[in-house]
Amino acid sequence: MFEAVLPFPHIDPVLIHLGPLAIRWYALSYIAGLLVGWWYLLRLLRTPSLWQSPTFGGRPPATADDIGDLVVWMTLGVILGGRLGFVLIYGTFFCGIWGTSPACAGLPLAYLTNPVKIIAAWEGGMSFHGGLIGVTIALFLFGRRRRLDMLKLADLVASVTPIGLFFGRIANFINGELWGKVTNVPWAMVFPRADQMPRHPSQLYEAGMEGLFLFAIMQIGLRRFHLHDRPGLLAAIFCTFYGIFRYVAEIFRDSDTVFANWLSVGQALSIPMWMVAALLFWLAFRRPVAKAAG
Repeated sequence: MFEAVLPFPHIDPVLIHLGPLAIRWYALSYIAGLLVGWWYLLRLLRTPSLWQSPTFGGRPPATADDIGDLVVWMTLGVILGGRLGFVLIYGTFFCGIWGTSPACAGLPLAYLTNPVKIIAAWEGGMSFHGGLIGVTIALFLFGRRRRLDMLKLADLVASVTPIGLFFGRIANFINGELWGKVTNVPWAMVFPRADQMPRHPSQLYEAGMEGLFLFAIMQIGLRRFHLHDRPGLLAAIFCTFYGIFRYVAEIFRDSDTVFANWLSVGQALSIPMWMVAALLFWLAFRRPVAKAAG
């Protein structure tokens, strides 16, 4: 007999209704992640000690105006990439081949019969990996347009990305979605949208690992060890640890996208994350760190 010790905090997923407009916690999490990330990026640019090495010559890799414009590009990358990533990876690839999950509900055929579902993010469905691809494309195009070093920009963005991940997972928890597997641990919870069984609050595990812990790792690497002096190294570390933490979190999550009888899509996507990390490590170490003259 299982007994949940911690009660699930029943929080309305909608913060406030303004007539026909509903302001949801999930949308606010995206806004909060972007705004706090923007603020912290500006703070990093205004920290002279981070840019004194010969790699930067006393100048940060971008200006405050550059970052302001980049945030707009990245916002589009997150939204478009996140939604299209979900449609292609989960709705089309997974549901089209395996289709064993109740979440598939007629997908991917429904995208053809009712194309509005492709953009219906309000029904649920955003992919981190799709958003990451969208942000990468935005970084490449923006860096090329402004003639900025993409690897240096990538390191900056990677150092603040855990902030957005933290807010996103907290929003998942508030929505009572992406719950964990049935367990008898003392901190188990009963999620109203699941069943009456106590489950791992896996959203909080991810908020801790992908958000707080990964943020701490990135800041120690940036501020203590100045790993950004090798452009691309911080981005490589981010990809490595995100892949690890996501793989571990999926062990506790009651994933509805499992194939091969044990591997979830989230775990499988850690493999390309590690491949990208390997490429970034190679780019970071392919040349020696610049040394000061004299």
